[in-house]
Amino acid sequence: MPTADAEPSIGTEPLAPVSENQPQGERAVSVLWSFGKCLGALLPVYLAGYYGFSVTIVLFGLVIYMGWKHGRQGKVMRLKSAMYLLENEKEFTTQTVFRAKRDLPPWVNFPDVEKVEWVNKILQQAWPFIGQYLEKLLVEIVAPAIRTSSIHLQTLSFTKVNIGDKALKVAGVKAHTENDKRQVMLDLYLSYAGDVEINVEIKKYFCKAGVKGVQLHGMLRVILEPLIGNVPLVGAVTMFFIRRPKLDINWTGLTNLLDIPGLNAMSDTMIMDAIASHLVLPNRLTIPLVADLHVAQLRSPLPRGVVRIHLLEAEELTAKDTVIKGLIDGKSDPYAVLRVGTQIFTSHHVDSNLNPQWREMYEVIVHEVPGQELEVEVFDKDPDQDDFLGRVKIDLDIVKKARVVDDWFDLRDVASGSVHLRLEWLSLLSSADRLSEVRLEQSLTKMVEPPSAAILAVYLDQAYQLPMRKGNKDPSPMVQISVQDKTKESKTCYGTTSPVWEDAFTFFIKDPHKQNIDIQVKDDDRALRLGSLKIPLARLVGMPELTMDQWFQLENSGSASRIFIKIVLRVLWLSDDPTRPQNTTPDPEFGTEGVLRIHLVEAQNLIAKDNFMGGMMKGKSDPYVKIRVGGITFRSHTIKENLNPVWNELYEVLSLLKVSLSQEIQFELFDKDIDQDDFLGRFKLSLQDIISAQYTDTWYTLNDVKSGRVHLMLEWLPRVSDLSRLEQILLHQSLQSFQNKVVPSAALVFVYVERAHGLPLKKSGKEPKVGAEIILKNVSYRSKISERSTSPRWDEGFHFLVSDPRSEILTVKLSHSWGQALGSLTLPLKEVLAETDLVLDRWLNLDGALPESQILLRVVLKVLQTGCLFSLLSDNPNSAGQVKLTIALVARSKDGADPYVSFILLPDKKATTKRKTATKKKDLSPEFNERFDFDLSLEESSQRRLDLSVKNSVSFISREKELIGKLQLDLDQIDLKTGVTQW
Repeated sequence: MPTADAEPSIGTEPLAPVSENQPQGERAVSVLWSFGKCLGALLPVYLAGYYGFSVTIVLFGLVIYMGWKHGRQGKVMRLKSAMYLLENEKEFTTQTVFRAKRDLPPWVNFPDVEKVEWVNKILQQAWPFIGQYLEKLLVEIVAPAIRTSSIHLQTLSFTKVNIGDKALKVAGVKAHTENDKRQVMLDLYLSYAGDVEINVEIKKYFCKAGVKGVQLHGMLRVILEPLIGNVPLVGAVTMFFIRRPKLDINWTGLTNLLDIPGLNAMSDTMIMDAIASHLVLPNRLTIPLVADLHVAQLRSPLPRGVVRIHLLEAEELTAKDTVIKGLIDGKSDPYAVLRVGTQIFTSHHVDSNLNPQWREMYEVIVHEVPGQELEVEVFDKDPDQDDFLGRVKIDLDIVKKARVVDDWFDLRDVASGSVHLRLEWLSLLSSADRLSEVRLEQSLTKMVEPPSAAILAVYLDQAYQLPMRKGNKDPSPMVQISVQDKTKESKTCYGTTSPVWEDAFTFFIKDPHKQNIDIQVKDDDRALRLGSLKIPLARLVGMPELTMDQWFQLENSGSASRIFIKIVLRVLWLSDDPTRPQNTTPDPEFGTEGVLRIHLVEAQNLIAKDNFMGGMMKGKSDPYVKIRVGGITFRSHTIKENLNPVWNELYEVLSLLKVSLSQEIQFELFDKDIDQDDFLGRFKLSLQDIISAQYTDTWYTLNDVKSGRVHLMLEWLPRVSDLSRLEQILLHQSLQSFQNKVVPSAALVFVYVERAHGLPLKKSGKEPKVGAEIILKNVSYRSKISERSTSPRWDEGFHFLVSDPRSEILTVKLSHSWGQALGSLTLPLKEVLAETDLVLDRWLNLDGALPESQILLRVVLKVLQTGCLFSLLSDNPNSAGQVKLTIALVARSKDGADPYVSFILLPDKKATTKRKTATKKKDLSPEFNERFDFDLSLEESSQRRLDLSVKNSVSFISREKELIGKLQLDLDQIDLKTGVTQW
């Protein structure tokens, strides 16, 4: 995601790229070719003079040649330009046509930045009065402070202060209110090109200098906190620049100013760096608006976190050290400079290597996210001036969201090169519970210098009754705070024994159990010690919230000398986001889809549409069926010349139960013709009636025609989570075959894709726009594309019909806008079969991504129950077949059914071959558990067919249908020796 104050990197590139690193062999050939062309041009002149031709002929030929060459070059250039534009259309459009975009205000480039022209009008109106205030500030406060800071500047005075007529402009404002409810955070995009004029005179050195013109461009963050319930509603205003602004000062008399003792070691650049660094984090300007505020904590609050940077390696860097004036390419001696705010680190340089490996680690404190960036610049080490090899910028808010980012980043502003970084976001824990785990990880690291275990924040508030200097003079105290080999100094409070510093310092801690804080209070000359204090950090580990906020008695000082310090320790913890859920939270409608199975069996008595001899002789029809349900259309195959066609085709439809209640199934029959198909009839069925009945096997009369009917078997399949039914259903499937080659589904799979975590960045270093593609066999679905994030969220559900879940594999592919691959997941459904209740709901690792890249999925498998379960047993090969029946029924009506089973061994229809079970009253899932014996040999039984009828016991005056369902089995297809049990 681009940062709010980033400028678009629009360049003025030529239409065609030019290679600067041409190989030396090609250069030699190019020189020889140029020499040959010169000889070729001079040869016609020589021959014309040798043979005595007229000069006019030579000139005429030269004109023709030049005209032809000019036309050919123009044609080639136009062709090259067209080809380059075609290949780089997007880049040309963004970088050339819209190069003026860099001049547009931020509120145009970034929609979340608001235009505030009314603020600019107020500033313009109030600018003269702001100038009067600044003049008083410089003359009455700043000048005396400068005079007391150095003996060389005791005669300094401001002779002229004029801030000019051009007011500061606010190009846009972005408000952040999502981070903390007790503060308001504003980003102000400032632009100032003022005609300010300020003159300074130091009479002691007869020096006059000044400023005439200042330009300042950057993003100023303003934090209003804490919000309070009294006027003025805001406790304090804090201002700072997150990144170094563009500052340009037009000095006058700077040479004279730098001749003054104490300033002669400085340069113009150093002055600019010093001024800019005081405006950039971690430096803040805090203006309290109410009393009794901890200004030091507002000026230097606890960091948002720590980023551990692993600078690993780079590849394909540009070669800058060339040989023989560039004829032979050499190598580079690369090193990297890493910068976060004012924190700057420089790696070691690797000699003569375009693919260097550094393997270095740095730790930086992050004060503000979103906002702060990591900038990595790569240079070639040279004796004079180092050559630039590229840069990359990474928004640290991306690292905070992803927790760990391990990726290659392309270097910008160069032809080639990329750098490999691993960035880890370390949270700050206010408890020592995890400290032992952090120390264990430290001991396992292979780095020369182990990573830090904690950070320490020291808030230096004030001191009381410090001892006097010699001669009973007030001291000018300052404080040196040391932790191991790191020492930091506070500002100096001049001429007081009770100084108020309100400073803050941070330190990285390796082992809190062994390290100490050493505090030295000294006079400003650093020679006179006014007091000291040593605090073991082990004391802090045992304190609540790892915090000490109190007065401390100073050692080697006065009896009443005390110092007030707040010390805060925070353990650095690298872990997953504690707020990250461990399971999905799908929508209540997820997994409510059901399956409608339509078995198109046959038709009878259809109308003959293909007539002969003008209708005098009736022919046949070529019928086919169109089935429409839920926006889906199925079409059967066409049966040639048949008025009683048999299709035997199966169709399965997934439908949401709530929607299904209002849907209809439409059946239309047509006669296939060369020109226009003839209509053979239609009828409609209510899906609600089918769902209520669960199963129907009926002939339906065709409407809008004289004759014809269609035989359908319709079934709304119950879904169960009983894995024991799966084997029986798969066996039942294997015995079925349909004309359209459809294999009945054995299960329904629901997939809920909620979110992903820790995905890699794009090659450009930006967050990706991630889409998820879910594939099962030949069916695939695509999710919506998320906003830019390495932890995208979709909250979408999908469903699949599965014939055999034991062998099917679910695949999930993540990509940036269906382009750059970001990781994939391969999940065999047999893993879901091993889960409790056939539900898998957890985080799963992604392949082809980062080690920490995961996706949160919920996969639910439902077995589709259909048919009846029967069991055939034979005690020995010569005994009779013994039949035990257990029938599972579905509802025929809202009132239930009184089912029983009757069966007969065909082809005989004698009383000895007929059997009937007892009736089960009002039972939709009856278990009969009855045994029936037949005196048949195994050979004779193999010639029989078992005809089963499930019937509803009704009175002779009832309108309900008696038959519920029928089933016929060929006993020669069943192994009666071992027996079989199946649905």
